[in-house]
Amino acid sequence: MGTEDRNITSEVEAVLEQYVRPALSAHGGDMEVAGVEGGVVFFRLIGRCAGCAAADQTSEELINRELIERVPGIKKAVLVNGISPELLEQTLALLREHPSF
Repeated sequence: MGTEDRNITSEVEAVLEQYVRPALSAHGGDMEVAGVEGGVVFFRLIGRCAGCAAADQTSEELINRELIERVPGIKKAVLVNGISPELLEQTLALLREHPSF
């Protein structure tokens, strides 16, 4: 991970701590960042939020909105529940090869 990705990851974590995690915690859940690549934040919902029927809505309405509005360079956040680390790495490799995705 380059310096720029580390800086963005730090900004992402700060926004999550202040604006996202309190809302998830209120429902007994949390989230973890699986990676940041090319302006895309890959994350997993954990705790009671993992597998929740409203996970897609949470992703779209809360996590995407806060990250896109508050972290320059973030284009979107992608929920990666149930994806193996190998598949995630393959996805990241594709994004590196085809940045127009």
